[in-house]
Parts: sequence; structure tokens; C-alpha cells
Amino acid sequence: MLARIQTDSVVEMLRKRYLNLHFEIVAMSTTGDKILDTALSKIGEKSLFTKELENALERNEVDLVVHSLKDLPTSLPPGFTIGAICKRENPHDAVVFHPKNYEETLNSLPEKSVIGTSSLRRAAQLKRRFPHLEFRDIRGNLNTRLKKLDEKEDFSAIILAAAGLRRMGWENRIGQILNPEDCLYAVGQGALAVEVRARDEEILDMVSALHDGETVLCCIAERAFMRHLEGGCSVPVAVSTMLKDSQLYLTGAVYSLDGSDSLKDTMQTDVNYPQQNEEGPNDNTQYVGITAKNIPRHAQEAAENLGVELARLLLSKGAKRILSVAKQLNDAR
Repeated sequence: MLARIQTDSVVEMLRKRYLNLHFEIVAMSTTGDKILDTALSKIGEKSLFTKELENALERNEVDLVVHSLKDLPTSLPPGFTIGAICKRENPHDAVVFHPKNYEETLNSLPEKSVIGTSSLRRAAQLKRRFPHLEFRDIRGNLNTRLKKLDEKEDFSAIILAAAGLRRMGWENRIGQILNPEDCLYAVGQGALAVEVRARDEEILDMVSALHDGETVLCCIAERAFMRHLEGGCSVPVAVSTMLKDSQLYLTGAVYSLDGSDSLKDTMQTDVNYPQQNEEGPNDNTQYVGITAKNIPRHAQEAAENLGVELARLLLSKGAKRILSVAKQLNDAR
């Protein structure tokens, strides 16, 4: 349902720009969509949500695939690229409360209240921030999770991405938005990505009109941070980015599963570079899987370097140990 709404919104943007083109939407489901009884972090690789879609791209059955950027691995298989990243929706996490708790906040919920989340990142941070609460896995699509919350007494609240709720038109269910002090978000959260064949210049040029410059630079930094840390679904890695007065700020953190151990820091870089005419052999340079010809290359490089430098800083302070322990513990669960 959400995937369809997201695809429709991207196609709508393309239709407005290319009035003479016909767009056909092909609905597909992936292995990741079908495994609803296992925690995401236990399923393992993000490619479960993307592999079948990439196969269809490769066979020329479809020309572009719309994803939530946070579902896309930081290294794409050869032959594919992210040809567009649309303007980011609210990237923060939201709390949806059981109807009987609708006037509460996480802080005011009674001791031992159970909160549902399938994300190690959310659970680690919120355990640390709200030690009086308990956290349990909840899987399924948005509809399923809201149903589990409303129709049973198992959960006092669940944590979901604000972006998904807003896109579904369920903004009225958001009881609390978690600010970065409470919970940093996932890499790429709230942004839609359009994946295409890397060598298909015609389609690349067409979708590149959808790139939002600010979102692209923020997401390049976030993805570079995650890639350098070798993070994924199975470890708690979190970020927050902001572009202000040509300065790109990246906050990144890693957590132990229970949130007791963590490393967090912020770095910034200047991304104020003019667009130069850079046509040439390296024209389709990818930065962490993203091709954005219409955004100054030096700015993209600066954003990528920012992510790598922040990851190096955290690694120098012991991030590797925290992440490998988290991974071992998660694998053993």
C-alpha cells in the first residue's frame, strides 16, 4: 500500500514534467515483504527488499523502481544506480499511541509499558532515553502494525517513521514526533529513491529532474557514514543531518543493543560549490550509489568525505567494538 502510494507520487511528478510520455506502473512484491514473522534485523540483508525489483530492471521489464531510500544498501549491485532522490519528507520517528493512551507521551507512560518497534536503532536509543519502558518486536506493514496496536492490549504505543504515516494520510495518528535528542533517524529515512539501470542515459536524464539538491547531499553524507562503518539493519547506526548557510552538518551515532554503550559526534563541511560544466568521461560518477549530474560534483565529494570522516572519528573511539558486539548479540537472539 505504502509502496504503491510512493510509486504513484513519483510517477505523478514525472507526468507533470513529461506530458507526452506514458507511464505504466507494475506492482511487485519482494521476499522481504513476505517474511512478516521475523524481526528485520534477523532477516539480514536489505537486498531482500530490492533483489527481485532489480531483476526486473535488468531484464528491461521495468525502467525505474521507486524505493524508500533507507531500504537500499549503500553499495548497489553493478549496473544499477540511484538516478533520483526526491525532496525528503519529515525524516524523524513518530510515536503512535494505543487509543487509551492518546494524551500520553513516552515520558508519561506508566512503568513497564510495552512499546513496539522492529528497529534495533530505535530500541537502543529509546531504552537509553526512557529506561522505564519495555521494547518488543513488531513486524508487518503499516496497516498490520496499527491494527496490532489498536485491536489488542499488547502495546501501549508503537514507533514508526513519520514519513510513512504522512504519505498514507494518517498524520492524525502521530502522538509525538521524536526529536534528534530523543532518537536519531535511520540513514536515508524519509527520502524516496528512484533506481535505474546505470547505463541507460535516456532514463537517467529523465529522472534526474526529480533530484532535490539538499536531500541528495544530506543522504550522500549519511550513506557514506554508514558504508564506512559497515552498518546495516543488524546493527544500531543512527544519523541526523542539516544543511544551513552552505554548511552541511552530520551527526552520527552507534549504539549497543540495550543502548547502554554509545558513541555520538557531529562534524560539518562547506558544500558551497558552483555547478561547473563537467561533461566528460567521469560524467556519471556515483557517490554511494547515487548519480546526480545536476548537482556540483565537488559538493557531492565534500558530502561523501564528511560521512567517511565522521565514521573514522567514531571508529577511532571504539565504534567497531560496539558494533561487532551488537551484531553478535543480535545473531544469537
